[in-house]
Amino acid sequence: MDNVERYRQFIKLILSEHAQISTTTTGVVTAELIFDTEHDHYQLAYVGWQGDKRIFGPVMHFDIQDGKIWIQYNGTEESVAERLVEMGVPTQDIVIGFHSSFKHQFTRYAVG
Repeated sequence: MDNVERYRQFIKLILSEHAQISTTTTGVVTAELIFDTEHDHYQLAYVGWQGDKRIFGPVMHFDIQDGKIWIQYNGTEESVAERLVEMGVPTQDIVIGFHSSFKHQFTRYAVG
């Protein structure tokens, strides 16, 4: 299995685990998994209603670009970059996409 395919599996696992733990007791807000394997975009979003308030928004968003995992958004407390490293992804294949390109040089991850 090549790196990109492994990275897809790792991302899907992380998102699926978070979808399972993020269900609400009311059942009116659902966790939706969005896997676009053709363009390598992966997301977990909340969709639904809490009373008369509409709930819609991303929880996590990953892309795979040029063989690297881009963490575009992480609305959780988990350090998904560290989780990816623990799964065997080299730090040079992880880009913290929600940091400006200037800040990339100050992280231990790829500069993009």
